[in-house]
Amino acid sequence: MAETRTLEPEEWELWHTWMLAQRLLAREFERGLQRDCGISKAEFSVLVTLWKAPGREMRVGELSESLAWEKSRVSHQLTRMENRGLVEPTQSGAGGRRTGIGLTAKGRELAESAILGHAGNIRRYFLDSLTPEQAAVMRAWSEEVVDRIEPRRREATSDHVF
Repeated sequence: MAETRTLEPEEWELWHTWMLAQRLLAREFERGLQRDCGISKAEFSVLVTLWKAPGREMRVGELSESLAWEKSRVSHQLTRMENRGLVEPTQSGAGGRRTGIGLTAKGRELAESAILGHAGNIRRYFLDSLTPEQAAVMRAWSEEVVDRIEPRRREATSDHVF
């Protein structure tokens, strides 16, 4: 096994700066969702996942798996969103046995608005400050990290909006 060694001061500084940048970006994105659409990051994740699904609906278990959330977390989130009129139970399969969850008209409208607003914030706080060369390097590096840590994950998440 290779010997573990500490980081050099400039490596620590790079790491701390990178982590700070991530936290600040996440904060700004979450503030934008709340300010512009009145939703949380969790609500946005559910809305976008359902918005991308065929028929704008899916089974709750599929939603849980897609979000990588525990089923209890999904259930609680869906209850809150159903109370706000954003999602509604759906039934499919023989005799309507399989219960799923789908976007209401209000949920579809909010999802579309939130996606546009979030895209604007991604552009404003992230993309606009990068040259095409920097963006290409960041993308390549990010893909390498994903492939190294979770090789199959990139294919499954390559079309995420968030």
